[in-house]
Amino acid sequence: MRTLLTTGLLFLLVNSVSAQQRPLVTEDPETVGEGQVLIEAGLDYSRDVTYPVSGLTGNLRRMPLVGVSIGIGSIAEIQVDGGLWNHLAIVERSPAPLADLLDVSGTDTSSIEDIVVGTKVLVVPESASRPGIGLRIATKLPLASNESGLGLDTTDFFLSILGAKTVESVRIVSNVGLALLGDATRGNQQSRLLTYGVSFARATTQTTEVVGELNGRAFLGGDDPTPGAESRSMFRFGARHTRGTIRADAALLFGLTTNDPSFGVTAGVTYVFNAFQTP
Repeated sequence: MRTLLTTGLLFLLVNSVSAQQRPLVTEDPETVGEGQVLIEAGLDYSRDVTYPVSGLTGNLRRMPLVGVSIGIGSIAEIQVDGGLWNHLAIVERSPAPLADLLDVSGTDTSSIEDIVVGTKVLVVPESASRPGIGLRIATKLPLASNESGLGLDTTDFFLSILGAKTVESVRIVSNVGLALLGDATRGNQQSRLLTYGVSFARATTQTTEVVGELNGRAFLGGDDPTPGAESRSMFRFGARHTRGTIRADAALLFGLTTNDPSFGVTAGVTYVFNAFQTP
């Protein structure tokens, strides 16, 4: 009975605040729900962040990171994600393709974050015998400037297949997809990358979950990636605590490649409410 109650609670947590499931980035195929609006806000800090196109390396603060998901139907939602302020404390400058465009004279630089607009659709609902399957299509629009060293001024496209299954008190989510990244050094080129992610969320009490994930991308063009399209991979481990319609989260971040931050932390809150009724 205790296991059944925990499993049921986990389903409620996933279905009520799953659209962007902070502090993870691997997407759950479950949508936020018809007429529901999910708002999340957070911040993070990462050490040894590299920008191969501008040649900057430093410690990065991002806050606030804001996401909004709107349930436009029982199986579909619209997502908008971005950030208002990215600040890099520069510790090193290296030769890079667009280093001559930098308008950075001191030891720090800042910029707004690029915005990502996406749509997620639940294609196959989860059942006792099969996982839930979803599809996500997203576009990254360039708001961060390459003069700050933090942006690429490129438009990127993402297509992902999402899967998830709950087994007793554990929710397992997986993503695999394709990313088409604009080439900041050659405007008429694109880079193709395989995107992937796998995460778990285990309910430890009626209000708390332990979560973790491996999420990243792999360059598909050989051993010499285009600057800005390098393979990356991050491991996250943290926890979430839900109280009513509000969920707080925190996690540690560990970079697994030389292109990733060496270490980071993130924290935030998520709030979901019933905003409207669809006809």
